[in-house]
Amino acid sequence: MKKIKLILDDGSVFSGHSFGFERDVVGEVVFNTAMTGYPESLTDPSYSGQIMVLTYPLVGNYGVPAFSFAPNGLADYMESEKIHAEALVVCNYSEEYSHWNASESLADWLKREKVVGICDVDTRALTKILRERGVMSGRICLEADEACEACAQQAGARAEGLVQEGEIDYKDINFVDRVSCKEIIRYNEGAQKKIILVDFGVKSNILRCLISRGVEITRVPWNYDYTDMEYDGIFLSNGPGNPNHCEEAVQILRKAMGLSDRPIFGICMGNQILAKAAGASVYKLKYGHRSHNQPVRQIGSNKCFVTSQNHGYAVDEKGLSYSWEPYFVNMNDESNEGIKHKSKPWFSVQFHPEAASGPKDTEFLFDEFINKL
Repeated sequence: MKKIKLILDDGSVFSGHSFGFERDVVGEVVFNTAMTGYPESLTDPSYSGQIMVLTYPLVGNYGVPAFSFAPNGLADYMESEKIHAEALVVCNYSEEYSHWNASESLADWLKREKVVGICDVDTRALTKILRERGVMSGRICLEADEACEACAQQAGARAEGLVQEGEIDYKDINFVDRVSCKEIIRYNEGAQKKIILVDFGVKSNILRCLISRGVEITRVPWNYDYTDMEYDGIFLSNGPGNPNHCEEAVQILRKAMGLSDRPIFGICMGNQILAKAAGASVYKLKYGHRSHNQPVRQIGSNKCFVTSQNHGYAVDEKGLSYSWEPYFVNMNDESNEGIKHKSKPWFSVQFHPEAASGPKDTEFLFDEFINKL
């Protein structure tokens, strides 16, 4: 294993060893506290452009399942057709793996897909920095690279406000446009009920949950005007990055809401897009919610659920009009976890009821949407 470094935008440097593909890479450094689920997380389009830090100390011990596909084109065990994260950072990488469904090691998978992997990093210390100072950009480079020291010096100068942010400034990139489908895709054609799925970076298990409930799905690009199409409901998917880059989608949704009262259901990015269409704004969380154990409470009740989450932005519900109300709240930081219309069948949640990976305590929300069609 070659030596490799992770350099944060504040000048902090973490040394480790490469166990994946060897190349320099830049991205937004985020941490995920889930104990399992790295195949699903790595292939989640919501991680596009990000360097994923896993806080659980042992990673790779159950290998990676086969990258096979169902007849409908969806991956059997993954959440998309490829790895979307820029890199993976772990404490201890297990070279030996054992699982009934494993077909290769995590290292072999990363190398095959040309994704960087770093091990032997003090991920506890790294996560403390991200929790205290917030999510920040970072660079990964081989320690043999002479530019490595210059990277750290430049990052430190940026943190002190002495130079402008350069190529590792990701805030202006529309990652949704990178991961959304480029043409219309249909599933379950011929079903009685038809829904439009707006693809901001949809996970495969969302599609599986909808297909298993017997609806026809028309999956459209994030900025496609679907208002003239035939449908019984609209589904707004998850996706990466800043929802403020998706103003076209907000305007199309507002147009659809003005034309009919047909049901709308949004997840994650979909929650933020629906909220913006309802007049609210969004803001960037300090370090985001990325885990399997985020507790949420349904507003107006004592019902609490453990949820899987992966997002860096949240809805400022104060901007909602009187026709809307909050649906769920995060029990850790009291941030918004969903909204719903008071009279129309429109609702959304910030968490992932489809899980994959994580708890499926809230999968019933798919049934609520289907029953409204």
